[in-house]
Amino acid sequence: MGELRMGTAEARFADIIWDNEPISSGDLAKLADREFKWKKTTSFTVLKRLCERGLFQNQNGTVTSLVSRKEFYARHSQQYVEEAFGGSLPAFLAAFGTRKKLSEQEIEEIQGIIDSMRG
Repeated sequence: MGELRMGTAEARFADIIWDNEPISSGDLAKLADREFKWKKTTSFTVLKRLCERGLFQNQNGTVTSLVSRKEFYARHSQQYVEEAFGGSLPAFLAAFGTRKKLSEQEIEEIQGIIDSMRG
């Protein structure tokens, strides 16, 4: 997979694909027109970029994902932690926790994730 970063508009466009796939490129352009007021050429340019990154494919006018939304964001998160925190998830959580107090429910959810990774 190519570049893991997406701008806000690209991410929203990708979400449209993930939510509607398989989708014809024409229908995708219509949805992008409604959502962003994009011309057809803009939609096709963004789609081409996302296809070149290996996220989606457009075969015979039908757009489908090559990477699921879950997989993309898992890889993106991992890359971010590696680049910004030297791969240390505890360092990321410590930095995150200094700006936002976690609720008891969030702490329990995180603890549940940790517990499931142990087993």
